[in-house]
Amino acid sequence: MPKINLGTLYVVSTPIGNLEDITRRALDSLKTVDYILCEDTRVTKRLLLKYSIQAKLVSYNEKNEHNKISKVIDDLNNNFKIALVSDAGTPCISDPGYRLVSHIKKNNLDFNVLPLPGPSAAISALSVSGLPSDSFYFVGFLPKKKGRQKKINQIKEIDSSIILYEAPYRINRTLSDLYSYLGDRKIFIAREMTKIHEQHFYGTIKSMIDQNIHINPKGEYVIIIAKEGYLVE
Repeated sequence: MPKINLGTLYVVSTPIGNLEDITRRALDSLKTVDYILCEDTRVTKRLLLKYSIQAKLVSYNEKNEHNKISKVIDDLNNNFKIALVSDAGTPCISDPGYRLVSHIKKNNLDFNVLPLPGPSAAISALSVSGLPSDSFYFVGFLPKKKGRQKKINQIKEIDSSIILYEAPYRINRTLSDLYSYLGDRKIFIAREMTKIHEQHFYGTIKSMIDQNIHINPKGEYVIIIAKEGYLVE
């Protein structure tokens, strides 16, 4: 049960593409909070305009997160209701917000921290991947340089489906690295999920490399890799 007369931080999932993919509860909360912490005020403003929501927006991202935490904590101490959103999907999942929630938990601060569940790129992709979903390991983004090879070697031993996020300009390099260290495995790739130009690719890592001319270098990607030995043709 939420605690009475204490500040509340709502961790609010927002659409990953299609702006209609948002819950009524999320919209109600965004209408009533004192302000909204968001990665990019311009992105969140588009969502608020669609639903005629007038709310104060406060920039909160990887670059300024450390500097904003103390002010947010002060406001929660004053019984503020604050929403935390990311540009798309669920905050704290490879998005800003983790440090704020971690600070509250580590310091035993007696605030309400409530999830308002909704879209997640990782879960959405997994649900249509055709790969085993009973057990999965979420990696997020691979390291760009330092620790990249070590991380790929670590996931090589994982006995479940593996979920990665990747930027468009690194997709082909990542596929090559995965093939080099993991060998040829079944793979599913989703691009621009829930948007007009949504694309899905299913096959093996090698087949994805061979047809890279058909993979658009625009739009964020979710990569799901089957465990070793799963139906490799």
